Amino acid sequence: MNPPKINQGDILSNKKLSEHFKCGNMGGMRRSHKTNTLVIVSDHTKGLYDDKWYGNELRYTGMGTKGDQSLYFSQNKTLLNHKTNGVAVHLFEVYERGKYVYQGEVTLSDKPYQEPQFDIENKSRQVWMFPVSLISGAPIRFNDEVVTKVFTKKLKTVKKLSDEELKSAIDNRNERGVPAKKETITTSYDRNPKVVEYALRKADDYCQLCEEPAPFNRKDGSPFLEVHHIEYLSKGGTDTMDNVVALCPNCHRRMHALEDKKDVRKLKNAVKTL
Repeated sequence: MNPPKINQGDILSNKKLSEHFKCGNMGGMRRSHKTNTLVIVSDHTKGLYDDKWYGNELRYTGMGTKGDQSLYFSQNKTLLNHKTNGVAVHLFEVYERGKYVYQGEVTLSDKPYQEPQFDIENKSRQVWMFPVSLISGAPIRFNDEVVTKVFTKKLKTVKKLSDEELKSAIDNRNERGVPAKKETITTSYDRNPKVVEYALRKADDYCQLCEEPAPFNRKDGSPFLEVHHIEYLSKGGTDTMDNVVALCPNCHRRMHALEDKKDVRKLKNAVKTL
């Protein structure tokens, strides 16, 4: 039995989603034998899985919260074989708790691959990433303010990591710093909050261009500096430790306005000494 029609952009509660597809109400991958569907939920409000958009393709993290994931475990196998087993796959995204936004029916657009991520016990493990794309049309765009709120929350989480845990987490990222990109109201690059926090710590409260102390403190008392990518992400720069510095607002504007070669060289030398 096919589920009733649902339109892209419709927002369902967890209860309504479960009732609509006649599936369970927990987890990121929910199989329904009654409707012959697999619902996959990309919940950006939770920090365990690292799902990323690359243009119109979502790299979706497989099932399994502890230890290395298996490609043939439970619904990972269902998603892997969905083109031959007849199961329709439906994608929801969550940027605000309790609001499941329907993107549409998706299909595997490339072969699954493995990458390192942390599990529920904060231990490094191998997960399976499933590249999926909508069967028709493009993914809907979320308001940039909503996306920024999620990023800010992730920043608060990574502040709890020790220096060693932070550096290890960055080194474990797949793609070697190639930034994920999604379409919001404006095009935004999905920066790694761990890299942002690393740059702020290494600056030690001083602007790495003018070498003056941060001009003021945030409400929480932390020095206000802005993280700058020496080689811009929009021009192919990487989201890695050796391409980020912390600048005072004035110097940050200076870099974007002048792009002075001497300043660029100084910042590149600065990251080499960290």
